[in-house]
Amino acid sequence: MKNVGIAFTFPKDGVVPPGYKLIPCHMVFDVKTDLTRKARLVAGGHETDPPKESTYSSMVSRDSVRIAFLIASLNGLHVLMGDVQNAYLNAPTKEKTYTIAGLEFGTNKVGLPALITRALYGLKSSAAQWRDHISATIRDMGFKSCLADPDVWLRANTKPDGFQYYKYVLVYIDDILC
Repeated sequence: MKNVGIAFTFPKDGVVPPGYKLIPCHMVFDVKTDLTRKARLVAGGHETDPPKESTYSSMVSRDSVRIAFLIASLNGLHVLMGDVQNAYLNAPTKEKTYTIAGLEFGTNKVGLPALITRALYGLKSSAAQWRDHISATIRDMGFKSCLADPDVWLRANTKPDGFQYYKYVLVYIDDILC
């Protein structure tokens, strides 16, 4: 729960502001192929009203990934891959929801209302909120979205020997190639 703690705020007076909807949350446990265990707190987003804005979240196409590997190979560039841990929790949410804290929040918070402030897994708009957040972050780094595939980002760059090329960042949900 340490990683998920940022996704909640507890009202000081214990009163939920008007307009917030109570939704259940539950823990999902998983055992990975390398036998590591993972636990994730998931919101019951199926009980929320459909958001007014789009919940669509695009991802890089397979063809774009293949072209990026080809360009890197032809130009002797290195390709790096990364996974954003707890990706959705980096993005703020626009949905006004709260849950009642259980034991997973600690014994001193059991029964208190917890406002959901981040794009918690299970909320209908979480994928779109994450996509907006990662796009803004990459844009702030000087990259521009490709017209052919909006999840391919590029920025002109120059090697120390004067060779000019483009840096690429490809985003597939929470996986990144660059």
